Amino acid sequence: MDIIEKTREIGSDIEETLEKGYEKGKEVLSNVASHLPFANLAKKKSGDFHVEIDMPGIKKEDIDVRIDNHILTVSGERKMKKEVKKKDYYLMESSFGRVERSFSLPKGIDQEKISATYKDGRLVIDLEREEKLKPRSIEVK
Repeated sequence: MDIIEKTREIGSDIEETLEKGYEKGKEVLSNVASHLPFANLAKKKSGDFHVEIDMPGIKKEDIDVRIDNHILTVSGERKMKKEVKKKDYYLMESSFGRVERSFSLPKGIDQEKISATYKDGRLVIDLEREEKLKPRSIEVK
């Protein structure tokens, strides 16, 4: 076997392995992403944060919001069951599972001024920075 032919063969094997790995990686990430709720994170001019997280089908009492070491973590458990009994058929649909999302926040969030509200499948969290860390204007004299 010629060295050039062997090099091409090795190159083809490497390329095939990388393509398979790439496809498997996409599949794994897609599965992980399906368990992450969609979220919008906005930083205001004041340095405060506003977070909106979609959590449809999750009851308010099944949502947990925590902040620990500058990491905001929101998790919830969907427990949905729809059952239809008719004369000529029976239907049961279930949707369940745990979802979780974490955000790294800067130091200086006032932990006494964090608020969370939940309405119509959307969780809204407002986080304020400590007053001393908020931007302010300085008068020039």
